[in-house]
Amino acid sequence: MPHETRQRPVPEPVPDALGAPRPARRLDRRAVYWWTTQNVLVVAPVLAALAALAPLPDAPSWLWPVFAVLCPLGVGYALLTPWYRYRVHRWEAGDAAVCAVSGWFVREWRVVPFTRIQTLDTKRGPLMQLFGLSAVTVTTASAAGPVTIAGLDDTLATEMVRDLTERVRALREDGT
Repeated sequence: MPHETRQRPVPEPVPDALGAPRPARRLDRRAVYWWTTQNVLVVAPVLAALAALAPLPDAPSWLWPVFAVLCPLGVGYALLTPWYRYRVHRWEAGDAAVCAVSGWFVREWRVVPFTRIQTLDTKRGPLMQLFGLSAVTVTTASAAGPVTIAGLDDTLATEMVRDLTERVRALREDGT
């Protein structure tokens, strides 16, 4: 099922004081629906189990209050957090580095210079395939671990990995 998305013009990356680009590109909007589906698949069974157990005669008396508290929290989490993630998460593949910003309360800004890239991976789980999305993982020898940009259009992710592979290969430097 092909998805047509209107792409907004990508703003030019603005370098910071060290010359690394500030991430300006958003993830694909379909990532919101992917995250919402993931959240619903976790929250709905928990709420359904509580709703099924609460009316039983041997059910503890605290089950209804727990359900009453968890129901709005679970629904709010499932429906609102994907939009917040979409608003916060950004990425950029500049001239010399890949950058990504993510996080809930604490924002993490990761910069991976091309000379440090060891592997590039693309991942598509069943739900991601349903929404036409992919995740690109940029791995280095850093103790901080890989940088993963999840929620990219599948075609864009494939082009990005191909482009980054060519650019890293052209450097002819060993980043170790």
